[in-house]
Amino acid sequence: MGGLARNTEVGHSPSVDAVDQAPRRPIWWCGLIAALAWLAVAWFTRRWPDAGDQGPTALLAGCMAAIGVALLAATAVSPFTDFLSCFRSGPWLIALACLFAFWELASAKLNLLPLPFFAAPQSLLAVYVEDWPRLADSTLHSCILLVSGYSMGALVAFLTGLAMGWSRAIGYWLHPVLRFIGPLPATAWLPLAFFALPSSWAASVFLIASAAGFPVAVLTWSGIAGVNAAYYDVARTLGARPAFLILKVAIPAAMPSVFVGLFMGLGASFAVLVVAEMMGVKAGLGWYLSWAQGWAAYSNVYAALIVMALMCSGLITLLFRLRDRLLSWQKGLLRW
Repeated sequence: MGGLARNTEVGHSPSVDAVDQAPRRPIWWCGLIAALAWLAVAWFTRRWPDAGDQGPTALLAGCMAAIGVALLAATAVSPFTDFLSCFRSGPWLIALACLFAFWELASAKLNLLPLPFFAAPQSLLAVYVEDWPRLADSTLHSCILLVSGYSMGALVAFLTGLAMGWSRAIGYWLHPVLRFIGPLPATAWLPLAFFALPSSWAASVFLIASAAGFPVAVLTWSGIAGVNAAYYDVARTLGARPAFLILKVAIPAAMPSVFVGLFMGLGASFAVLVVAEMMGVKAGLGWYLSWAQGWAAYSNVYAALIVMALMCSGLITLLFRLRDRLLSWQKGLLRW
């Protein structure tokens, strides 16, 4: 009774003690250093005169200062919240600030890089401000073309790899064909595609699908063929039919290999996208690059390359999210 009374005294509540003893998260020191670095870069970008007309320097300095202020705000709330991904990006944010400082100093301030082949950050910002309608339209066309070709090629390749891995007869006939045609670069089919297909858009879709198809087909075939035979034996013992074995056993077990092929196919199809748009399509980022090079507008070229990099990175991130969602039940078996 005495111990119970002592535990119920005022000021000794278990919930209060738990709150008092809860560990506080550390301050995000990398975020603070990155914020000061971005603010310093913004200050010297605004105060140091440009060597000639480089573009909207004041706007560039304002954008850098906004990044610094946002990082300061994130640092201020870091002890009270948990954003582990931002914590991990701290060193990269510092490195990017240093890189922007070097780029600005070597191009806009000291004019050490030869023009027009090397553009200042202000020049790229001017492209995004002034030419954003054409750049946005090109990005939209590239996304539509890439998604059309990639999805078509991935679907056909998945079904082909599934048939080859499941049926020995189909694998016997398709394996030599796949080994003979698959390693050829998709751009090698460029003349034939533009001759045989009715439009340049259809030819571009075919080329992108060809680039994405080979890795998806090979890795799907490998994944289906490598499924443990014990899984099939257990399912057959419980009365499973072939359709169940394919849909509920073979495909789920092979999905890790399938996603490896999807990642490889996305990178290959993205490279072919640029070539296809340069050759015949009248819109898209590849066409934009060709148009900008024709006018020696290298600022536009670099701006389009940055958009392409962000576009590819975004698509890969979406594919990772899809993989994590579909294969969440295999987290104990895979290295994530």
